[in-house]
Amino acid sequence: MSYGIPSRQVQLARGQAFPAHGEPGHVHNHSCQADHTDSQALLPMSQVTILCCNCGTPMDGSLGSNTCYDCIKLTVDITEGIPREANLSFCRNCERFLQPPEKWIAAAPESRELLALCLRKLRGLAKVRLVDAKFIWTEPHSRRIRMKITIQGEAGMSSTTIIQQSFEVEFIVIACQCPDCAKSFTVNTWRANVQIRQKVPHKRTFLYLEQLILKHNAHLDTISIKENRDGLDFYYNQRNHAMKIIDFLDSVAPIKYKRSEELISMDTHTAVKQYKFSFSVEIAPICKDDLIVLPLSIARSLGNISQLVICSKVTNSLQFIDPNTLQVASMSAGVYWGNPFPSLADATRLIEFFILDIEPLGPTRGKYALADIQIMRASELSSGSNGETYLVRTHLGGILHPGDSVLGYFIQNSNYNDRNWDKYVESKGANLADVMLVRKFYPKRKKNKNRNWKIKRMAKEHNLEDDVNATKADIDKAEVDFEMFLQEIEEDNELRENINLYKKTAEAAKAAEKHVRMAVDQDDEDEGDDIPEIGIDELLDDLEDMTLEDAK
Repeated sequence: MSYGIPSRQVQLARGQAFPAHGEPGHVHNHSCQADHTDSQALLPMSQVTILCCNCGTPMDGSLGSNTCYDCIKLTVDITEGIPREANLSFCRNCERFLQPPEKWIAAAPESRELLALCLRKLRGLAKVRLVDAKFIWTEPHSRRIRMKITIQGEAGMSSTTIIQQSFEVEFIVIACQCPDCAKSFTVNTWRANVQIRQKVPHKRTFLYLEQLILKHNAHLDTISIKENRDGLDFYYNQRNHAMKIIDFLDSVAPIKYKRSEELISMDTHTAVKQYKFSFSVEIAPICKDDLIVLPLSIARSLGNISQLVICSKVTNSLQFIDPNTLQVASMSAGVYWGNPFPSLADATRLIEFFILDIEPLGPTRGKYALADIQIMRASELSSGSNGETYLVRTHLGGILHPGDSVLGYFIQNSNYNDRNWDKYVESKGANLADVMLVRKFYPKRKKNKNRNWKIKRMAKEHNLEDDVNATKADIDKAEVDFEMFLQEIEEDNELRENINLYKKTAEAAKAAEKHVRMAVDQDDEDEGDDIPEIGIDELLDDLEDMTLEDAK
């Protein structure tokens, strides 16, 4: 038995403390300390395990917490401070959302723009880390937008424990009116207007422009549209919006425009001025199927084409065709406005002829084919009198057959007051054509007014003075122009490519089908008549008129 100072191993086993330096019992044994340090470095470190203070589950005690991860997730709410409900301001007129403080943006349902707008409305997301955010389906008419958001954050005061939680947020869409739409309902609040005019006796050009504007959504920035007797007026809040519609019109029609401005206010201290801008847009008075007499200089510059031509197509340029040779020429808007000329006759002066015989000549150009046709006036044929027949050359040999009806200009029985026409008659003498055929006509189509398709129209304001002074003849003329435009859509495939056609509702389609069936039963002569129709595959679904039954 040793009565000296106990060794370090014995003291460690007894749980005694080592004597401090300089105290009794302290032995300067450096070799023993070095041996103990080396042996302690070779021993493995043991992990400290403790029990959770809530559920008693064993856990790692070196984390600095006495609560397990599952209990922390149940007791700590990192979503505290983030609202579960919020409001979104929505303008019904322009369908835009308010992005505070004053910006209004367009956002489609469940789009990235709408997702970003909703997340900006939630306060407290800056203190946590956003992991995921997605929409939850809701009824479109419920005016509710629901989202599921997943975030990560620190659990309370502990900076070593990161937890992840998910929660749902509901946004209430509140209908209101944006300042731009409020101005549109107030008189004289516009800053720029575009006045579109065309000096022709019909409005088929404006009907076509209306469909182009609707298809390309070129009217979104318009605060109001007013219809006048001779054209349309577009009103805007900014001059840039007016320039956009002018650029669009320049790409689809041969136009020229003038700009004028009016000073409405000025700040004498800052020299800030406010103007009202007016743009006067004039469309070339040349329409499709018009009879044209080109000036001699222009005819020579267009490949020496004949002066007497027909306008076959109108875009941002004018396209003419010579029915006698199938020669085609195109004239840009700049060339036309450099030396403008009117049309000799428009589509309102077309006369119906009946085809007796046809003889193809062989040459073709696209859908046109040259042929000699023997015709007579349909009015003389219906009266039973022996009318005069005419032998004419036409470009419609590919679509006309004996027994068909065709529309054309009766040049022999017409008197034109035009300087270019007088010069042309002097140069030709007696070699003038008697009739100039333009397009095929379907006389039996009058019984088939109900169609299974429709087109959309823009919401326009009418001029009160024009409405008061409008007569029954003006109303009938507008209906005739609209019917002629619908017939052109049915006959021209190229025209339909630039227009959105929509299906009628189920009830309207059934009524139209019933009307057509009754018309066919009443007149058996309609059998075999190749009236042009629009296929169902060319029509779009009108979502505005669609009901739940139609969707099923």
